[in-house]
Parts: sequence; structure tokens; C-alpha cells
Amino acid sequence: MTKSCDVLIIGAGPGGYVAAIRAAQLGLKTIIVEREHLGGVCLNWGCIPTKALLRTAEIFTNIQHAENFGLKVDKASFDIEKVISRSRGVAEQLAKGVGFLLKKNKVETLMGEAKLQKGASGKPPKVMVTGKDKSVEEITAKHIILATGARARTVPAAGLAPDGKFIWTAKEAMTPDIMPKSLLVVGSGAIGIEFASFYNALGADVTVVEMLDRILPVEDEEISKLAAKQFKKQGMKLITGAKVEKIEKGAKNVKASITGADGKTQTHEFERVIVAIGITGNVENIGLEEVGVKVDRGHVVVNPWLETGVPGLYAIGDLTGPPWLAHKASHEGVICIEKIAGKKVHPLDVKKIPGCTYCQPQIASIGLTEKDAKAQGYSLKVGRFPFVGNGKAIALGEPEGLVKTIYDAKTGELLGAHMIGTEVTELIQGFSIAMGLEATEEDLMHTVFPHPTLSEMMHESTLDAYGRAIHF
Repeated sequence: MTKSCDVLIIGAGPGGYVAAIRAAQLGLKTIIVEREHLGGVCLNWGCIPTKALLRTAEIFTNIQHAENFGLKVDKASFDIEKVISRSRGVAEQLAKGVGFLLKKNKVETLMGEAKLQKGASGKPPKVMVTGKDKSVEEITAKHIILATGARARTVPAAGLAPDGKFIWTAKEAMTPDIMPKSLLVVGSGAIGIEFASFYNALGADVTVVEMLDRILPVEDEEISKLAAKQFKKQGMKLITGAKVEKIEKGAKNVKASITGADGKTQTHEFERVIVAIGITGNVENIGLEEVGVKVDRGHVVVNPWLETGVPGLYAIGDLTGPPWLAHKASHEGVICIEKIAGKKVHPLDVKKIPGCTYCQPQIASIGLTEKDAKAQGYSLKVGRFPFVGNGKAIALGEPEGLVKTIYDAKTGELLGAHMIGTEVTELIQGFSIAMGLEATEEDLMHTVFPHPTLSEMMHESTLDAYGRAIHF
């Protein structure tokens, strides 16, 4: 069978399905191909189900401090199977929602594996789609968008490869066979720290190993230090400047040889290990080499308009490299489609993409860190406001946290914002909008923030950068 369309999208994750819907809205005949499940990793095995798990952990933690709120709760406990079941139910509900949206927008959905084949000179590649029943369809399209996403990076030589039992990636960590008493998390980026936070809250003895000299290394150093302080207070063990040399599996646990910053190697036992050392693009078995797509360190190389250099072939999302964020993929999908449709669009500025980590306490940031801003030669105005100075935070029983803002001293441009504390993942969008509108410190100072809200700290942090903080 042969089909033709205006836009063919390979991969139905948050980049692919958003691109498909936008293409349909603009009147383009659109087909989307998905190998496994609508919604991709994000909806099924990433962003969404992990947030369901972390919500459980947050509630469980709060229950244990019920007396602080004048409440009495006896013998709080949890059922790990029901915790997992709720998480999976949330993921399934949203995945079905994606199917509904594609159908509503008249996007044709094909479940199967797509592979590129060289097209005629100067023309887009052809695409062969092998369905679940092994039937093959040939699809020709004026424009093809690759949105195949990424997967966890592993180190088989050190024993850090998933085995379905002792060694987990994020997928296995979301559906554990046991609630481990002891857990090693290798890597302290957002994924590693979120799982460390979840399992620690439910009572596991958690150790985090990070190769660099601090946890959450992409965050502002001040925020990273505050996070480490809170995690240690919660009982986590943090080993930085360290490396897992090898994993030896036993009958019921594993032995991990860890070399610390001092060069000494020690062996520790754990029931389970989570590998969270980054991700690599799904570039294999889709015909990239045949059609001449350039791949660099596991990711497809594109220009600011998401073009691969092969006529009519584009790539978006995790496949194209960091930051590996669902909202980045979705935005790239819209940019790509609107450029194809001849709309006036702007390339994505990665400095204006907010990042969030949903641990306890939450962490959120956008723009340059203080260190990076100084390295780029800016003269800075830096403001800080602690949660303990905010009435809403105290009323919530959440006085630990900080809002930090970084401004260009010469122009008043907001260069970066970094937060740690309850619900900062919701607050960060205010700074995202401000950066998008090129707001200065005066614009934010003259904005009226409602009281009592956590958002007042955004205002106070800006005021503090200019020596005008009121409440601290």
C-alpha cells in the first residue's frame, strides 16, 4: 500500500503529537507513526507517572508531620502496589487523551515502525512503515519530522545496564518488584534526584553518587547547595566527585564499588540500583545513515529551524539533544510546523526554557546561573528572598526555600531566576513570561503581586537585587 500526505511525523511523544495537531490546525494533511504508545516516554514512562508517584511521596511526608498542623494520624503506611497502580492509571488516562486529540483533529495514526529510504534527488526520503501485523506501507510526504525521542544512557562495562531486577532505569523504577530497603542512585540530575526523593520519602535508605563536585550540576550553585542540605537532613547520603567502578550481583542484592573524590574505593551493598546518567537519542534503525542525516554523540544535528540538511527532513525534541524536556519538544514541534506552513516564527532560545525538578523541596530555574552570567562578562545585580520571610510559606508549613534573581546591572534585563521550595515549579512560569516579554527589573517592581501568595517572593527577590526588599 502507498499513502501520501503533506506532513509525516515519526514518533507520537510530546514533540510529535503536538506537531501533528498544529499541522492539522493549519490545514495540512498529516500522518503520525508511533512504534509503541501514544504520548511517548513522557506520558507513559516519564514526566506524568513520576509526578503521580512524587505526589504520593509528598502526601505521605506531610502525614508524618500532621501534628504540626493540629491533626492526629496514627500509624501512617502505604501500599506500594496501589501507589504504582495509581501512577499507571494516570499515565493511561493521558495516553488515551492523546489518541482522542489526534482523532479530533483528523490526524491519521499508524501504529508501527518507520524507516527512511532515500528518495529522488532533491526530494524528501520515502518512509516504509511496518505494522504490528508485519504489513508494510510506503508513505510519501512533502515534509517529514523525526520525533523518535531518547532513552536512558547506560554503562554496561561497569554493570550499569538494566537487567529487569537489580539494575533499573526510570522505567523499572516506576514499577518496582519490591520496595527496596537500600537504593543506589547513580546520577544526580533531575531524573535521579526525583527518584531518590520518592524512595527516600517512602523509607528507603538512599545513596546518590554524582561524578561532578555537586548534585544537580546544571542548577545554580547556591540552589544546589541548599538542595544538598535539605536532602541530607531528610536522610539521603550524597557522594559527589565519585564514580561507580563496577556492580557485582548477588542472590538478593548488589555490591557497588565506588571511588570517592579522595581516590579511595569502597564497596557498599544495595538491594536495587537506579541508573540516571543521562539519555541518548533513538537514532538507530530508522535509516538515518542511508539518507545522509548527520548524527553527533547520539543526537541528530539540526539548524535553528529544525532542518537536518536532508531535503524535507526535520528533527525535534530529545532526538536533537539537550535540554531534554517535553515542553522544549512541544515548542520545537510548533516552530517546525509553522515554518513549514510559511508562518512568521522565531527560533527557540534555549536560555528561555524553564527547567523543573519535582523532588522535595521542588527546584525550578530559567536562564543563566550566577556563575555563567559572570563568565559571559555581565555586571550583575543579584536578589534573594527566603521562604521564611513569606507569610503564605509559613502558613503552609513550608519555610525552607529561596528565590534568587539575576539581572544585568547595565540594562535591567532579567538574565536568570533560580528557586528551591514548595511549588516553585508553578512559580517559574512568571519569570518565563517576563523573559519572553523582555521585561526589566522596573517592570517586575511595578507589577502588583497578590497577597498572601508565594509569588510575592518573586517580587521581593527583584526588589532585593536593587536594595529595596521590604519584608526581609
